[in-house]
Amino acid sequence: MKKVLICDDSALMRRSLKKIIESDRSFKVVAAARDGNDAVAKARELRPDVITMDINMPGLDGISAMQIIVDEKIAPVLMVSSLTEEGAEATFESMALGAFDYIAKPGGTVSVNMEEVARELIAKLKAATTKGTLTKLRPHRTDPERRPGRRPRPPRKPAAAKTRGLGYKAVVIGISTGGPKTIFDVLPFIPADLNAAIIMVQHMPAAFTASFAERLNQACPINCVHAQTGMELKPGTIYLAAGGRHLTLFQRPGNKLVIRTPVRPKHLFVPSVEVMMDSVMEIFGSDTVGVLMTGMGDDGADAMVRIRELGGHTIAESDETAIVFGMPKEAIERGGADIVVPSWDIADEIIGAVG
Repeated sequence: MKKVLICDDSALMRRSLKKIIESDRSFKVVAAARDGNDAVAKARELRPDVITMDINMPGLDGISAMQIIVDEKIAPVLMVSSLTEEGAEATFESMALGAFDYIAKPGGTVSVNMEEVARELIAKLKAATTKGTLTKLRPHRTDPERRPGRRPRPPRKPAAAKTRGLGYKAVVIGISTGGPKTIFDVLPFIPADLNAAIIMVQHMPAAFTASFAERLNQACPINCVHAQTGMELKPGTIYLAAGGRHLTLFQRPGNKLVIRTPVRPKHLFVPSVEVMMDSVMEIFGSDTVGVLMTGMGDDGADAMVRIRELGGHTIAESDETAIVFGMPKEAIERGGADIVVPSWDIADEIIGAVG
């Protein structure tokens, strides 16, 4: 049975979280803290297996408390944030500084509807307590010379510049739990003149994706936009799928490609990596470069197999860096990965595959 420490300044939230967590027999809530200082003290004393941490609290805030706990290698920390623009910025900051992942409250700072995210909460707690997770929770770095564990690698032979008459290729990236941090090992190292459009699905609430796209745009040489219906697909741009809607492509006469954002088909995840990858490879075929990174489950694993069968190039993140080795592991085991590398080598592999 895994030990959980809850930290929230609301007694109602502490009770709600405890009820949800202990509904699963895998977990036992060993204590509840009301602020960051209380959380740090109890974490040091009780050595829990995982901690849920509210972000906004009086005194020592959740982000500062999380940093202390992770720096001392006590336990992974799952942040509990509000579904607001301010909540999104604080959430991304916490993940950049070492949080495992986050749960978004479905209603305000004090949410009475936490049951809506109960399944997600339990799944992320289980993922956080996987052996070796804590060692991967390092702050992200965008200086290529400081990328952890970076090793010299022989240059890959550039891919043949086949473009099926479109003039450029497509790079499709699927990423989930742990992604808002890990993706910064990749996208800031993609050059602005890459002869490919990058289409990315990050499983994330609809209220967060616009802020995340802007955060990526500020950190990357290549332009990043929040994908919207009717946008024309162009090389040298990252298109981040909007939360709550799939991202698909439609080909108009004259090879003009535009983005569509349907809510169907029904899927466990909306947006879905699988739906996005299938739509892109239908148009780009062997000119598709598939990338699957950290995340729970298997969204995108079968699509990676199909990309490879079509003659495209596929890259899976290795267990060395994947905060949750779920989605990439499934792709590897199903035969959907040409190459398996840590996150800090993925940008180089993308550049080589595009040619």
